[in-house]
Amino acid sequence: MTDNRWPDGFLWGSATAAAQIEGAAHEDGKEDSIWDAFARVPNAIAGGDTPERAVDHYHRMPEDVALMASLGLQSYRFSTSWARVVPGGRAVNPAGLDFYSRLVDELLGADILPWLTLYHWDLPQALEEKGGWANRDTAYRFRDYAVAVYDALGDRVDHWTTFNEPLCSSLIGYAAGEHAPGRREPDAALAALHHQHLAHGLAAHAIRERATIASAGAGGDSGRLDRLRLGITLNLTTAVPNDPSDPVDLDAARRIDGLWNRMYLEPLLLGAYPTDVLDDLREHRFEALVHDGDLETIAQPIDFLGVNHYHDDNVSGHPLPADAPAAVVPTDSPKASPFVGSEFVTFPSRHLPTTAMGWEVNPDGLRALLVRLTADYPTLPPLYITENGASYDDATDPDGHIRDTEREAYILAHIDAVHAAIDEGADVRGYFVWSLLDNFEWAWGYEKRFGIVSVDYETQVRTVKGSGHAFARLIADARAAESSDVGAAAARA
Repeated sequence: MTDNRWPDGFLWGSATAAAQIEGAAHEDGKEDSIWDAFARVPNAIAGGDTPERAVDHYHRMPEDVALMASLGLQSYRFSTSWARVVPGGRAVNPAGLDFYSRLVDELLGADILPWLTLYHWDLPQALEEKGGWANRDTAYRFRDYAVAVYDALGDRVDHWTTFNEPLCSSLIGYAAGEHAPGRREPDAALAALHHQHLAHGLAAHAIRERATIASAGAGGDSGRLDRLRLGITLNLTTAVPNDPSDPVDLDAARRIDGLWNRMYLEPLLLGAYPTDVLDDLREHRFEALVHDGDLETIAQPIDFLGVNHYHDDNVSGHPLPADAPAAVVPTDSPKASPFVGSEFVTFPSRHLPTTAMGWEVNPDGLRALLVRLTADYPTLPPLYITENGASYDDATDPDGHIRDTEREAYILAHIDAVHAAIDEGADVRGYFVWSLLDNFEWAWGYEKRFGIVSVDYETQVRTVKGSGHAFARLIADARAAESSDVGAAAARA
């Protein structure tokens, strides 16, 4: 069971994404995102589902914020929809910004810290039709969108995430074709990877510049720059060689680690792409995408690094025997891309429990990841677990309770792993469970449920699951312990 003693100020929250929960996909000026368009492609989304209505958060936002407060959440990580704020990638839509302004005010009124993500995969479809992230100009359009959101909300929102999981919205969307926009163009995917990094750097610089102006202006917000916390969220894994003594398995693990982890960490933290991965990609001429000054722009100082983690990966460079079980290859991973295909990497099963996604459950992989990041990157900023959770097939008891014991066990075990990593020196300052609500789970439609709160998709009724109640108890215990420690320190003083 998780220890209720955590570092002072440790932050407990939950997370969602605009395209997955808001609905109102074509209301109040919002136009198509790539996910709206992708959902109209036959067989692209399980069950033919669409995000048109999702879980109707756009209309039920105050109710959902009250639900967060009832669970004791200290922070809520949400994303703004580019297609709502700047529909078609053209002019700013005041109605779209107004929704997020009202959301921020509602959160602050409930004493919940707003944690804003600018890009959670919902590029305006009109920009995709101009090349999308494969077009370098999209990085500059993203900077303009980021400035519009910051100008509207920066007086009340201090925590800003530029991108969520750029691996998925570049390699998986543009090479594997499993996610929107559904392209299978390896060179376009690599261009998207670099241009999203560039967009992060451009937006980070512009936001910090706007905060500086607001802090210095006469009669302005003198503390805004000091309050600003700006970062990015990456989905990272621990690539475990199936046989650590086998050079072939070691190289397979290197490939996964390089493509999943280091192609994102190193340009952001070190200002350079990893040379071994560049060598792997030499036939694609990736380096030709990198213009003079790009890496300096990308390596903007960041105040935190968000870590999303659902599973680690047992990898081999050998073919699996015909009768051997294999771990499920997640379609939201580079394993599904042409850059690390079956000719290079296989995924032997470790015979561990699995979630409804088929992902192996190994909480120690999260501990190992956080400790490794701390050891490998001396300039690493503070870490936040910005997503961690699990999909399981929920069942409702006759009394109406949803006793999702597997999800509850998964969450608590991974929180234990975070605690263990902190004990080993990792500077982790918060944990956000994914997800607050069951929702539109991208290419899986409404089949997969990650929420700690159940949603009846017909009635939109919300019901807190057992995992949600357990998470609320954990938060309450942790906060009570922190208050007790503060009180004891005050008494000693």
